[in-house]
Amino acid sequence: METKAVTVGFLNGGGALVGADMEFLVTDRLGLQVGAGFIAFGGAINYHFKPTIRSSFVSLQYWNQGIWNSFSQNAIGPAFVFRGKKWFTFQLGVAAILERGPAMPSGYEDVPVMLTYSIGAYFPYK
Repeated sequence: METKAVTVGFLNGGGALVGADMEFLVTDRLGLQVGAGFIAFGGAINYHFKPTIRSSFVSLQYWNQGIWNSFSQNAIGPAFVFRGKKWFTFQLGVAAILERGPAMPSGYEDVPVMLTYSIGAYFPYK
């Protein structure tokens, strides 16, 4: 039975432009996830709707976008993650902004939450 999965795509790995996440199941429905990509990193706790790594799930995610002078924000929030039967995945969620950095675009200083989303491919394995 497959108990791990790697996801690669756009806005994966903590909201990186291009990133990857690694998830492993700790029970038949509960997964832990870590990821990184082009100037971002993140982590999540996932609850799968079915007892398989190939199922869709709800997720509590932490995103850190940027580092040093390129740091724009970090945020935490829930998301719904769709996983197709073979490889396709996307997610949609909301996150509360915890901290803003020097790369945060002007005009977003007073925005308390943001939309989170990603699209990519996932590859389960044992």
